[in-house]
Amino acid sequence: MIILGIDPGYAIVGCGVIEYKNNHFRVIEYSAITTPAGMPFNRRLEVIYDGVDEIIKRTHPDALSIEKLFFNSNQKTVIDVGQARGVIMLAAQKNSLPAFEYTPLQVKQSVVGYGRAEKKQVQEMTKMLLHLDKIPKPDDVADALAMAICHAHAHGSLLGKIR
Repeated sequence: MIILGIDPGYAIVGCGVIEYKNNHFRVIEYSAITTPAGMPFNRRLEVIYDGVDEIIKRTHPDALSIEKLFFNSNQKTVIDVGQARGVIMLAAQKNSLPAFEYTPLQVKQSVVGYGRAEKKQVQEMTKMLLHLDKIPKPDDVADALAMAICHAHAHGSLLGKIR
């Protein structure tokens, strides 16, 4: 199974594509889609949509794994990230790519085995599981790869098969 993991945002969208086969991971590619702060917001959304669409068309994933939106203290940020998630989900839909959402707690539990793990622990385990020389930068890219690992584990579980 090929999985596209996405850490959504509007300034930086982390993207990571992995293959999960016979309980082994292989990294296909990872990158970040970035939009500058001065760019009009509608154009930022277009850049995000086009970037995700291009990755989907190039890598042909079987599933998209994306972080479930959670409310933080900044309402404007959560609304803007929600709009970015919307265009990412649209890119998946237009490419007939099933999308799965996971909370940060689910990702930590899946990657580290502990739902209250620190960000650095998740990044280190992601590096180890994917046999990378170093933690991918920016952090959003490492988070996207962790999203993909989470879906691989969830999909391979009995719970994933019931869904």
